[in-house]
Amino acid sequence: MSMAIGIDIGGTKIAGGVVTADGEVLATVTKPTPAADPNATTNTILAVIAELRSNYEVTAVGLGAPGFIDNSRSKIIFSPNITWHNEPLSQKISSSTQLPVILENDANVAAWGEFKFGAAQNHHTAAVITVGTGIGGGIILEDRLIRGSYGFAGEIGHMNMVAAGRLCGCGANGCWEMYSSGNALVEYARTRAAQTPADASKMLELAGGSPAGITGLIVTKAASEGDRAAQDSFREIGKWLGRGMVNLAAILDPEVFVLAGGVSEAGDLLRVPVAESFKENLVASDYRPSPLILLAKLRNSAGLIGAADLALEAVKKKV
Repeated sequence: MSMAIGIDIGGTKIAGGVVTADGEVLATVTKPTPAADPNATTNTILAVIAELRSNYEVTAVGLGAPGFIDNSRSKIIFSPNITWHNEPLSQKISSSTQLPVILENDANVAAWGEFKFGAAQNHHTAAVITVGTGIGGGIILEDRLIRGSYGFAGEIGHMNMVAAGRLCGCGANGCWEMYSSGNALVEYARTRAAQTPADASKMLELAGGSPAGITGLIVTKAASEGDRAAQDSFREIGKWLGRGMVNLAAILDPEVFVLAGGVSEAGDLLRVPVAESFKENLVASDYRPSPLILLAKLRNSAGLIGAADLALEAVKKKV
């Protein structure tokens, strides 16, 4: 049975797993990310791999990392959260483990996991939108992961949605993620709680009475318990997500959109307003097939499953 190790490298944790060719996760290991020290991060990745290899015979390693990955899938050009610049991570891991290694953007590996084994399974064209702190994405066209000419495709969170809009962390103004991400959800909720506290009683109760104490988890819990301001905050980011997805549909014409990432765990609190906004804004919506809008199935395992599967595919192609 073919097995590979998939590693999902995040700003706070490094999650690894042994994954079969059928997408089954046999074992996992998670360690904190020493993000301020790139060398320590590499050593932590190696420690995760070593622990997993101690009980399983694997044929390859797949790495999912945040940031820009070159199209050869060997180098991290830039990663804002781990201070990697032109980092030959694939080569370092391969030299230390003596295993074939592929490196891919973290949103791309999560998208591939959902495409092969999750919500987008049995579809050929899909757009997976990771709604977390920001907005990430992975695009599958006719069963192929789209990386672009230089490896930077899928940075959909930085589509411009509002001319001269809110300043984004990338330095541009009006990016999609400034209006439809987890950070945007919390910002809407805090503002609403400050302006109309009577509508945000549950959120304020959970936050100790202060709008500044409202978190994403609090917004989700309060919305599920009927808090009007919390529900309106989900409707607001859903409105913007739907509008952005209409733009993607005009370009990609996907069979399915998959909503992934931490915010998607709110379920229909997010999916329903997204679907309503999408239908409202889709050109000729009454005369064309409309893509499915689904919630991710693999949740936190999507990245490591997708990374491992891409590594297995790369090995298979070389045999």
